Amino acid sequence: MATRRPQIVAFGGGGFSMESENTLLDDYVLALTEVDRPRICFLPTASGDADHYIVRFYRAFGASRCEPSHLSLFRRETSVADPRAHLLAQDLIYVGGGSVVSLLGTWQAHGLDLALREAWLSGVVLCGGSAGSLCWFSEAVSGFHRGEPRRVLGLGLLPWSNAVHYESEGGRRGAFHTAIRSGMPPGYAANDGAALHFVGSELSQVVSSQAGARAYFVSPDAAGEVVERELPARYLGHDSARCAVAA
Repeated sequence: MATRRPQIVAFGGGGFSMESENTLLDDYVLALTEVDRPRICFLPTASGDADHYIVRFYRAFGASRCEPSHLSLFRRETSVADPRAHLLAQDLIYVGGGSVVSLLGTWQAHGLDLALREAWLSGVVLCGGSAGSLCWFSEAVSGFHRGEPRRVLGLGLLPWSNAVHYESEGGRRGAFHTAIRSGMPPGYAANDGAALHFVGSELSQVVSSQAGARAYFVSPDAAGEVVERELPARYLGHDSARCAVAA
């Protein structure tokens, strides 16, 4: 199969960890691999490799429709002998939620930041929600730890900023506006149930698992005021997730 263009699907919130009875976003990212039984690796790093999270992943991604695996970095047994080689052999890498600060620091310590960039450039589809969304961007607003949401640096695969759970968790929207007004790059904000699908570094489309779930492009205008532009979203409940990806 020809090498796919780099793709990232950043959930504002959703997938198996938030919508156990709604598989639309998870079905969508599996279909992007264009493989009948794709290899998918779960990275639960942001949760400290929580056992319950890993169990829920395997329940959601059964062996009947994919080849699931996970990579633990906080355990004596990582479950994978060569993490870089394992990630590069996947069709889809799915990053779980939790603390994006802890996630990025741990990845860097283990060299996974470089391995994930390599996987992305080789055509492995990357996706995730919460911390698993924020991590791919140049900068983001994180509200995981106590206190006000704050700016954090991401991997920079996407040259934009990002905010998740945008209108469902108090303070995120205001913090994102403040950060952009203070010089953070313009970027994308998504609500629970909405997902931003990037091909290369550009947004291809917004898809949603919930009718009415919204996403925005947020940027400063000429006067320095922050402007939100709502983006059109395709509700996956009305269409097959096996769609052609926009060039």
